[in-house]
Amino acid sequence: MIIDFSKYSSVRIGESFEVQVLEELCEFDGFLIGGANNLLVSPKPKKLGILGKKFDFIHILDENKKGVFLEIGSSVKSFKMYHFAKENNLKGFEFLRNIPGTLGGILKMNAGLKDENISKNLLSIRIFDKEILKQNIAFDYRFNPIKEVMFSAKFFLEYGFNLAKDELLKNARKNQPKGASFGSIFKNPKNDYAGRLIEAVGLKGFSKNDAMFSNEHANFLINKKYANFDDAIFLIELAKKRVFEEFGIILEEEVVII
Repeated sequence: MIIDFSKYSSVRIGESFEVQVLEELCEFDGFLIGGANNLLVSPKPKKLGILGKKFDFIHILDENKKGVFLEIGSSVKSFKMYHFAKENNLKGFEFLRNIPGTLGGILKMNAGLKDENISKNLLSIRIFDKEILKQNIAFDYRFNPIKEVMFSAKFFLEYGFNLAKDELLKNARKNQPKGASFGSIFKNPKNDYAGRLIEAVGLKGFSKNDAMFSNEHANFLINKKYANFDDAIFLIELAKKRVFEEFGIILEEEVVII
């Protein structure tokens, strides 16, 4: 299928490319785009793929007095997972309310909010030829080492959807800018914040054509209308250069550039 990334990706940057739809468990030597929520697509990306509708499912495998065992396909959207948990009084997915994307991308980034992340209630991940247990995956902050396609994952969620945490996490993202963006451009360095560092070197609100560091949160790159790949890369590299020169800190991208 052909996907126009200027319309499909969250930052609205990119051209139209052929994307292979994976309808079955298989090996794939390209890059899965998922919902393209933290993706910057270059004019010459690597081979692209996307999971088909077969992997949009939430199955209850088993349950006990404490909670429920689930298998979730990697093309399931985060909002669907959040609502399933809320409707079934399950805790652990409250943070997914305001994190965009599909499970595959969320797993790949070990995405989270505050002290929550997707690997917290994870049991295993299904790749083409085997199931990998969580204890054999070296998760880290916004990092998952699995390079193969992740087709689905199993979780155990305890009963007791946390309404207080749900409200807290909803409000935690109120200060984040509206508009076409990746979400956060950079991972937060240890004991610091990328947004603070970018603002400290004078780049908050700075723009290159229609690409701009947000006036509300400097770690957000906003596409005002017609920003392109080169505009975004210019700002990303400029922020890395200035922050390193000023603070000796190497900013690491959270956005995936392909």
